Amino acid sequence: MPQPFALVRRPFVFLRHGQSTRNLERRIGGQHDVPLTARGEAEATQARAVLGDIDWSLTVSSPLMRARHTAELALGRAPDRLLDGLMERHWGELEGQPIPDTIPYLSTPAGGEAWETFVTRIAATLNALLAEADTPLIVGHSGLIRAVRWLTTGSPSGPRSANAIPLWIAPQGDNDWLIRDFARDDL
Repeated sequence: MPQPFALVRRPFVFLRHGQSTRNLERRIGGQHDVPLTARGEAEATQARAVLGDIDWSLTVSSPLMRARHTAELALGRAPDRLLDGLMERHWGELEGQPIPDTIPYLSTPAGGEAWETFVTRIAATLNALLAEADTPLIVGHSGLIRAVRWLTTGSPSGPRSANAIPLWIAPQGDNDWLIRDFARDDL
């Protein structure tokens, strides 16, 4: 399956939401609008020590409450914008179901969003943000990292991004991308 297009080669910081009720239950959250757990709120609050006093060029979040609330706790304020383009993939009939050992990323779940449609949506949203702002902070869902991996390596495989641990995502060399824990001196 060909990649729809490449990412604009500019860095950004990504923060996955804190633990949600679906994470706790080990169920697929998808676009179900579920809250953070008490642990998720604590994780997001801890992220504030790293992210909260940085003068971000732009802060954006998925509108789903688990991401929006994480952004608010991590920043100590609301994000600049909520963007539907950052929502998690719609997993159709799999939403709310137990997370399988092998997640079928590249197939289209019944009643759900096709992988190519999801990746195209994420890429278009990220590219618009990267064209607009220097090093934005983007708060969203684990699917975003899967889409970024697909766009930069051709595979969605890799470790699941941890809850509320900021990641530095930056071009490296002519074609490669770096995804690692964010350090304040990255900016």
